[in-house]
Amino acid sequence: MPAPSSAVQVAIVGGGPAGLMAAEVLSARGIAVDLYDAKASVGRKFLLAGKGGLNLTHGEAADLFVTRYRERSAEVSTWLTEFDAAALRDWCTGLGIDTFVGSSGRVFPTDMKAAPLLRAWLARLRAAGVRFHMRQRWTGWNDAGALTFDTPDGERQVDARATLLALGGASWPQLGSDGAWTQMLDARGVALAPLRAANCGFDLDWSTHFAERHAGAPLKNVCIRFDAIDGTRMERRGECLVSAHGLEGSLIYALSAALRERIERDGHCDIALDLLPAHDASRVLDEIRRPRGSRSLSSHLASRLGLAGVKLGLVHEVLDKAAMADPSRLAATLKALPLRLLRTRPVAEAISTAGGVRLEALDDGLMLKALPGVFCAGEMLDWEAPTGGYLLTASMASGRVAAAGIARFLQTA
Repeated sequence: MPAPSSAVQVAIVGGGPAGLMAAEVLSARGIAVDLYDAKASVGRKFLLAGKGGLNLTHGEAADLFVTRYRERSAEVSTWLTEFDAAALRDWCTGLGIDTFVGSSGRVFPTDMKAAPLLRAWLARLRAAGVRFHMRQRWTGWNDAGALTFDTPDGERQVDARATLLALGGASWPQLGSDGAWTQMLDARGVALAPLRAANCGFDLDWSTHFAERHAGAPLKNVCIRFDAIDGTRMERRGECLVSAHGLEGSLIYALSAALRERIERDGHCDIALDLLPAHDASRVLDEIRRPRGSRSLSSHLASRLGLAGVKLGLVHEVLDKAAMADPSRLAATLKALPLRLLRTRPVAEAISTAGGVRLEALDDGLMLKALPGVFCAGEMLDWEAPTGGYLLTASMASGRVAAAGIARFLQTA
């Protein structure tokens, strides 16, 4: 029996923020949209991101905001002219969702939840006529150029006048973005950059004793220093987390691109961890040298410098007993504890991915030069950004740019 087939005006493959935003823009222009997703519902990673409070965007100045996209800042800035942080907040208001700027500059819904926003968004899309097709896993194109999908009822073929691929990267594959699309696009001659972990943790060679004792412990108020591949001295203060494998958490995620680049170039990245950034080196040495009487060194460090728990464990991890007894060596280590990062955690564990469809493979409307009528948007493109709302903002902005490109294509095709 031949596979069932249908003809549509625009097929959007992927129900994340980029695909949903493109569907909104296109349907508002009166263009018929059919959206396909491999899962039973759309926006699964969006909902996951909202579990700890949905970070929508960031309230910093636009000129600083755009620098967060690193080497792709120039390209992403053109997307943000279509939809920037202020526009995203206005868009939320239009859906009946109020937002606020937190003390860190990050922007959240007032109720800190993703589900009400997604429900309101989907209601708007359905009212505009967007048709949703769930459990439809895209498998490529057939010989006639139609899209093919695996469905619960067998293979399905869809002949679309224009197609938007918004398939995500390869992080959190259980939510739908498994990176399988790279093989299909590579076979069609689309230029791709390898998918790599971004906003991720890193492996270290902890001793068994340290890992068993301190895995899961937060490292609060520390400062990381290291040299980027261009020689720039990187320095950032904040909080991270010791894992059984190494380090993760917000401080590490914010620096993950530069850390990953050092590992890719050198096979490892050496960092210095300042365990006491509020104290200068002379103050630390003075406190260590103070007479401690009958107290143990551990008690002395806890009393004079507040050093205990995982921080003290780190010191024991890198210094032997003789070095611990040397005040100068101990003080220097507390201000610059040496650690070697060996590799990123697997991409499936990362918050997001770097790499994907090279921007040079796309025109200004995000249409693939090698495949006229096929557009791409969102995390599957070759750009990255730290956490803080930058990922979501640019993903949604790229969906709007692609939608405008599709509209222009339909007028001329």
